[in-house]
Amino acid sequence: MSSVALAVTDGMLHFELSVAYEVFGSAPDAVPGPWYDLSVCGSDAVRFGRFRLEPDHGFDRLRHAGTVIVPGWADVDVEPPAELVDAVRAAHEAGARVASLCTGAFVLAAAGLLDGKRATTHWAHTAELAARHPRVEVDPDVLYVDNGSVLTSAGKAAAMDLCLHLVRLDRGSSVANAVARRLVVPPHRGGGQAQFVTAPVPARDDHPLAGLLPWVIERLDEPLTVEDLARRARMSSRHLGRHFKAATGTTPLQWLLTQRIRRAQELLEKTDDGIDAIAAATGMGTATTLRRHFNRTVGVPPDTYRRTFRSRGRSSDVHTA
Repeated sequence: MSSVALAVTDGMLHFELSVAYEVFGSAPDAVPGPWYDLSVCGSDAVRFGRFRLEPDHGFDRLRHAGTVIVPGWADVDVEPPAELVDAVRAAHEAGARVASLCTGAFVLAAAGLLDGKRATTHWAHTAELAARHPRVEVDPDVLYVDNGSVLTSAGKAAAMDLCLHLVRLDRGSSVANAVARRLVVPPHRGGGQAQFVTAPVPARDDHPLAGLLPWVIERLDEPLTVEDLARRARMSSRHLGRHFKAATGTTPLQWLLTQRIRRAQELLEKTDDGIDAIAAATGMGTATTLRRHFNRTVGVPPDTYRRTFRSRGRSSDVHTA
């Protein structure tokens, strides 16, 4: 997935295009080794808003990319160009991972890549996407959806969430965090399962959960319960559950489990701690419990996850020698 191609044409949204270019076009100083090989692909010079862009390659280059990203489509009432749709479909058939940002989902849907799959787009256009492509399971309540080789994001800032998610999949949490720090954005918003991220907690100091969540993050090694969280927040468990559902789209226990899994990922990437020690440090209790939840959420056992990112790190070191 080290090669990334942006598929561009007239009518793209410049914000989403710029987000992808910023994430994949420049490596953080703290990250060793080679970064992504980024190219901009289109049939000709394109205009989006008041900007003009000269692509590096034609659409045929998409078939050779590890990841193809389709930025937002400005006018969803206009069908995307057939040459763009065909090129994106051909790239996916050739083995590329294909991701859409914002209304770029309409391009993926037109290519048939979302048929029978869960997907999202900007909330203002989810109804139109569902109406025009009834075989797509449109979810208006998430920031992005990961179906493996096909991914879609919601509108605007959610494009950043999906791009960071792709970096996290390819290079690990510590690298994704370094990219986020460089861009001065949260490395990961919200909670949820591996295939989607729900709406983030509102960034308000007076929000009922504003003081609770940092408190929990500092105590992931403790056997916290919903009652513990409710007591800390000075509200009933039922009231806490309503706030969590409204703010994160999930339950307190699911959010807590997600934070434990993320902490385990970081420890697997950065330390040589054994699985028992990581289970204790993340509040999982036993290695068996950690393995069960980690495998179900991430899709691979902890040991496999560690070997994968350790081997990538050694490969990067070789390239920089």
